Amino acid sequence: MKKNIILWLAVSAVVMLALPWLAVTLVKGDAGMAVCFLLFFALNPLYSVIFGVFAGKDMKHLWSLPIVSAALFLIGTWIFFDMGEMAFILYAVVYLVLGIVAMLISMIIRKKAQR
Repeated sequence: MKKNIILWLAVSAVVMLALPWLAVTLVKGDAGMAVCFLLFFALNPLYSVIFGVFAGKDMKHLWSLPIVSAALFLIGTWIFFDMGEMAFILYAVVYLVLGIVAMLISMIIRKKAQR
């Protein structure tokens, strides 16, 4: 179980910290804006849902994973884009809600399957 948590935290660090850094560093101009759209509107929400589904498997121990993922997103965007930008807080809240809802749905489905 502990290995899974460490693995998911490492993947979160890559997705939420390394990918924004790569977008800023390697992709310039309009292509950089397209990559950011892909990150903010496709990859990060999808990752938040997948992360939430995993956390729903053992909610007692993994309830904090969606919070950690949203916090890493906020830290990464503030470091690599614009420190203190309020729009990124909205994105982080949306990713947090997506992760929590996915976690709750996963938990409910798992409990119904056990009956």
